[in-house]
Amino acid sequence: MSSPQVIGLDDETVIPKGTIDPVYEAKARVLNHAIQEIGMGWYQWQLFIVVGFGWANDNLWPVVTSLIRFGCDVFGRRWAFNSTLGVTAVFGIIAAGSPNFTAIGCFAALWSFGVGGNLPVDSAIFLEFLPGSHQYLLTILSVDWAIAQVIATLVAWPLLGNLTCQEDTVCRRSENMGWRYFVIAMGGISMIEFFIRFALFTIYESPKYLMGKGRDEDAVRIVHEVARRNGKTSNLALADLQACDPLGTGPRTDAAAALQRKLEKLDLTHVRALFANKKLAYSTSLITAVWAFIGLAYPLYNAFLPYIQATRGAKFGDGSTYLTYRNSLIIAVLGVPGALIGGFLVQLPKFGRRGTLAASTTLTGVFLYASTTAVTSEALLGWNCAFNFFGNVLYAVLYAYTPEIFATKDRGTGNAIAATANRIFGIMAPIIAMFANLQTSAPVYTSGALFIAAGLIVTILPFESQGKASL
Repeated sequence: MSSPQVIGLDDETVIPKGTIDPVYEAKARVLNHAIQEIGMGWYQWQLFIVVGFGWANDNLWPVVTSLIRFGCDVFGRRWAFNSTLGVTAVFGIIAAGSPNFTAIGCFAALWSFGVGGNLPVDSAIFLEFLPGSHQYLLTILSVDWAIAQVIATLVAWPLLGNLTCQEDTVCRRSENMGWRYFVIAMGGISMIEFFIRFALFTIYESPKYLMGKGRDEDAVRIVHEVARRNGKTSNLALADLQACDPLGTGPRTDAAAALQRKLEKLDLTHVRALFANKKLAYSTSLITAVWAFIGLAYPLYNAFLPYIQATRGAKFGDGSTYLTYRNSLIIAVLGVPGALIGGFLVQLPKFGRRGTLAASTTLTGVFLYASTTAVTSEALLGWNCAFNFFGNVLYAVLYAYTPEIFATKDRGTGNAIAATANRIFGIMAPIIAMFANLQTSAPVYTSGALFIAAGLIVTILPFESQGKASL
């Protein structure tokens, strides 16, 4: 780069110029230019595949924890990326041997610790290696989430449909092995994915993460390594990053400073950065509210979908286990094109991420309300298919848009705050179900209202990331 002071500094980004720390912003723009110069290559396509495992596991293991997310802004992405699937697989397989419900609950909490960290870490590390011209692929990744739902339903159908005790019968362990085989199968899938990630793919630490920690030389080295993996070369030099910090205010490297930095990792620096000014605070608060509303709305209805279908289907004389899982499979299949169409819609001019997210979220709520009009099980199935289709569009966009509006150095923490709000509100769903009458439409009305409210909130989000590089 012959002019390190200017190259990449005027590129349009999601977060407007001057919103965050100027030195970090200038260096991030230089790195964006370097990644764009390398382009989409072999390394990014490999990353696209292994990152998809995270999306898949989020739907294979629908759980309620986000503890591992906060660590990736402090200790880096690599350790979290490599460990989440392993933790999930090990405790998932062990859970199959649980002697009672208490043991199942304990192992579920342990596998939740692993799966809870997949998406925020995976989306962050994938986004940070993507050229700005290919950020729409973060939306397309949600097709793995939808495919996992299909796979889980296909596996559950024969196992839970044929090897599960019916209600109001004397049940022996040998007659109720379906759920154990199902958990083993899901754990086995996660273990294979973990092996592929850990043994067959080398993940590099994010250059922007390293730069944010004052490790400019390592950041440059990683950019050149990615270029080499892609069969290309990069013109990025250490001087290009140093030119963005003429005062040389980088971190000290002596032992005392190292200890101090370790202690500083325990503070709320990354949280405060998300609320550093009015616009950032506004954006962080609104996107967290969207995640929270959807976190309550989705499980309140979707987690009880098989039960609702069975109880309503019974009124029409077709509430068998076979038909319940058949319908669940049909609904799951409709989610696959939803994720792909979401990837197309986010690229439409003057519609973008916010337009797609607002429309799909609102329509999800509308179709939930429409499902209350069903007088036959076929009509109910049709409305549920429409709900799942638009639900997959909204999740595809939401999982892509959220990391885009946070700066790299704070992205893991921002994702964590949003996702934790989602999980905390999700915990409320079964509590509400304990006191609500699920044989009425009460969960549907509540869930639909929350989706529509979330869709309205999306319309006032301050940042649109379409066609802009993340910082």
